[in-house]
Amino acid sequence: MAKVSGLGDYLAVDNSGGSVVDISNDVTSITLNIGQDLIDITGVDKSARERLISLGDGTISLTGVFNQTGADTVFSTLSGTRTVTYALGGNTSGKPVMAMEMLISAYDLSRGTDGSMGWTANLSLQSGTVPAWSTV
Repeated sequence: MAKVSGLGDYLAVDNSGGSVVDISNDVTSITLNIGQDLIDITGVDKSARERLISLGDGTISLTGVFNQTGADTVFSTLSGTRTVTYALGGNTSGKPVMAMEMLISAYDLSRGTDGSMGWTANLSLQSGTVPAWSTV
């Protein structure tokens, strides 16, 4: 994967009815965490840790501007599995993309002192499939 910026990204999430909703314009910040657990298997004969790779995981934290006809239609109902598609640089051929089946763990609204309405949402891997980058 060549170097890219975070400009022009595409983010779509299924709503509770399973329809894909492009919420790119409502999202102001994305944090994507792809990790894996490590199992400590250190024997008593060692003076440093030994580990094995264990389960993979993925989480996404989003921050955005409230839009009743956009992101709110996706996150206002928390239940159900959601397909999250995040494409760096846009949803066009050859761009890096990460797609995961996820569950929404939180959707929080906040009103700023300036009157602005914002939100945060947290999603976690659901499917048991290790997240991996591919291309659109």
